[in-house]
Amino acid sequence: MSQLEGLRQQLPDYARDLKLNLGTLLGAGGVADLSAAQAWGSALAAAIACRQPALTAAVEHDAAAVADGATLEAARTAAAIMAMTNVYYRAVHMAHDAELARLPAGLRMNGLTKHGIAPADFELFGLAASVVKGCEGCTKAHIDGARNHGVPVQAIGAVLRIAAVIHAVATVLDARGAAPAQPVATGHPATEFA
Repeated sequence: MSQLEGLRQQLPDYARDLKLNLGTLLGAGGVADLSAAQAWGSALAAAIACRQPALTAAVEHDAAAVADGATLEAARTAAAIMAMTNVYYRAVHMAHDAELARLPAGLRMNGLTKHGIAPADFELFGLAASVVKGCEGCTKAHIDGARNHGVPVQAIGAVLRIAAVIHAVATVLDARGAAPAQPVATGHPATEFA
């Protein structure tokens, strides 16, 4: 059993839809519109953004079975940068102050271009984290960036669904005081969801 499957099994009956959606999005066959690396990198960026330790550890563990180290590091980078930029740009947007909006951010964001993976994939990871953090400007910027790199709208929609389900699972696990997932036995994590 994969670590994520272990957490999935901890979800209560009232979260049955979350169990089903998690299995559909990150289970056997994955999502037709995303590569395994895109799906799991997006899930990792979203999980980090949710700040739910057991979920983050489980997603990171299972993602390592289907995505390379550069992809996982880029997902972490996207989540880290979005944790900063989502707060900054959301605040600027909420202020409705034209003078403030014209100021340069003055924040280092080298990871936006020095992440070591395809730009389209990094945009998807940034989108997953930005959706969780609720930054309208960053969400729009990453959707536009992904579209500019040739990502079809169906893939963007799939990332939004992954981020939504990861966030919902984190919410339920937090409410229930989830224990860390148990170590995996054997098998490929993407084949263990039913």
